[in-house]
Amino acid sequence: MIEFRHLRCFIAVAEELNFRRAAERIHLDQTPLSRTIRDLENKLGVVLFERSSRKLALTPSGEKLLEEARKLFIRLQRIKRVVREIDARYQDPLRIGVADGIAQPRLAECFASWRALASNIPLEITEMRAAELVAALRREEVDVGFSFGVPDDHAIVQEAAWSYPLVALLPPQHELATREVLTVSELLACPMIACDLGRLPGLRLQMDAVRRQYADKPIIVGEARTLAGYVTRVATGLGVGVADAGHMATLRRADIVVVPLAESIHITTCVLHKRQSQGVHDALQRFLVHARTLR
Repeated sequence: MIEFRHLRCFIAVAEELNFRRAAERIHLDQTPLSRTIRDLENKLGVVLFERSSRKLALTPSGEKLLEEARKLFIRLQRIKRVVREIDARYQDPLRIGVADGIAQPRLAECFASWRALASNIPLEITEMRAAELVAALRREEVDVGFSFGVPDDHAIVQEAAWSYPLVALLPPQHELATREVLTVSELLACPMIACDLGRLPGLRLQMDAVRRQYADKPIIVGEARTLAGYVTRVATGLGVGVADAGHMATLRRADIVVVPLAESIHITTCVLHKRQSQGVHDALQRFLVHARTLR
């Protein structure tokens, strides 16, 4: 008998096309994940993946199973929601995915003011990577997400929720750390830390746009996969950086000097949801309107 665990594991591997990343995504070791995929292939009597030393690819049977499995999980989520809505004793939570390690005061303000506005609708908040957020929205495992931005996807709507000014981050011993204000050009003349495109795509793309506008060839000396890792590299003196003022207000680290920029540049936080042909449900529509009021 094929179980939901088989399909859950299969979808992760089929979307990542990498057993290590798939295992990280569903919080499972690679060995049992590989064993589950083999078991699924044996139960179906087909080969789902073409395996080589260089890459993993779906077979035609695998592509068809991925299409049908996605439909099945979406249908399951809709069934759960309908059943819960019928049961008047249960109020379905608004499921929110937060990507990119966002810890801005405005995000907490958004959630706190929503709870005051709609106290009968509980919030269920899950932290995840940007790629995981897109997959969760597609499968309707979360209703709405927050991110610095994800690659364009026809199934996902992403809109600006709010923005914070861009500020310079310097280690205390840096020669520019005593300045009261810096120009972007002055900052970009220094070796810089960048964000990893795979882990923080939206933030990397926003920062790259700034670098292209103000510098021909910025010097990138390292990449960070998380915001915490980014700030740690700057504090260590490995390079200078930029961040939104909201996160720096949250961190308040003594080993980082925050200097305002002369130019008015902002980092945008986006709110995301799945595009629905019949429109989004009432609670989500209310929440989206609420989030936009914080711009």
